[in-house]
Amino acid sequence: MPQKACQRLTILRGDRLGQQAVDDVSARIFIDGAAGTTGLEIRERLAGRGDLSVVQLADAERKDPRARAKALNEADLVVLCLPDDAAREAVSLIDNPSVRVIDASTAYRTAPGWVYGFPEMERDQRAKLAAAGRVSNPGCYATGFLALVRPLTRAGIVPPDFPLTVNAVSGYSGGGRAMIEEFEKKASPAYVETVVRTYALTLSHKHVPEMQAHAKLSHPPVFAPSVGRFYRGMMVEVPLQLWALPGKPTTFKIHEVLGEAYRGEKLIEVDSLEGGILNKALDAEMLKLTNGMKLFVFGNDKYGQVRLVALLDNLGKGAGGAAVQNLNLMLGLPETAGLV
Repeated sequence: MPQKACQRLTILRGDRLGQQAVDDVSARIFIDGAAGTTGLEIRERLAGRGDLSVVQLADAERKDPRARAKALNEADLVVLCLPDDAAREAVSLIDNPSVRVIDASTAYRTAPGWVYGFPEMERDQRAKLAAAGRVSNPGCYATGFLALVRPLTRAGIVPPDFPLTVNAVSGYSGGGRAMIEEFEKKASPAYVETVVRTYALTLSHKHVPEMQAHAKLSHPPVFAPSVGRFYRGMMVEVPLQLWALPGKPTTFKIHEVLGEAYRGEKLIEVDSLEGGILNKALDAEMLKLTNGMKLFVFGNDKYGQVRLVALLDNLGKGAGGAAVQNLNLMLGLPETAGLV
């Protein structure tokens, strides 16, 4: 870790919690679950920043309920990188009304009183995030899906009751430590040699409720996710039969709506339609190790069809990068600090 980052990382032990003084720091951040995949990604993006201090419990106190509760209540902003039940427990431990929370689990993504942490999703989303005390970080698949679909439902091009399908493939880091072990530890009994594996065959993936709710759909989309033998990166695709949509919109119209929705955005780019018409081969790893997302429109007006594709890093804009973007907005800091 760089020297400057070390100066900004405070290790807290026992009765000294809350007594530290970090030079010229305006915000104190506690990441609960900092040793997990998403927690490590967030810490990496915050390292070396002089506008905040990352609080970290000593190893011996990470599972001490009193130490955790104290850390949760003495932070300015808490980021929860925990399983759903543990995230709910952590929220219940916070009794300091001034503590603000970003939850990276699924627990609160459609919950009343929580603001959905996708700043580009709606025109007033940034203002909501800046004022929020409780923010739910989006799911990685949902981020790609909503980036493609929400502008179209908002514009009335895709009706709320239109049947939608979303196909996606993610790097295996999206499954956390257990899946990483499956793909990497050959000595593990769980090790697999599969190249691409589909899953969620019960059609009840945990990201579907937020897809439906935030796209403002009457019915959940059919979601077909897969995991591939690569660590990070993601490709999310929504195919549309244009002939079945009201007004039979053209490929150009679909691209125009998406382009206008993200005009001027720093972290979301819509590829040119001229580029999209070419016979491209897209790589799910294209944006790995980045914090942005790129959208594509591939159309064939003869058949009245388009394929909408979102590329992103499931650990970047799909997780850690999104959390840092939300953190920056909540604290009134430059939105892309630590991200570009």
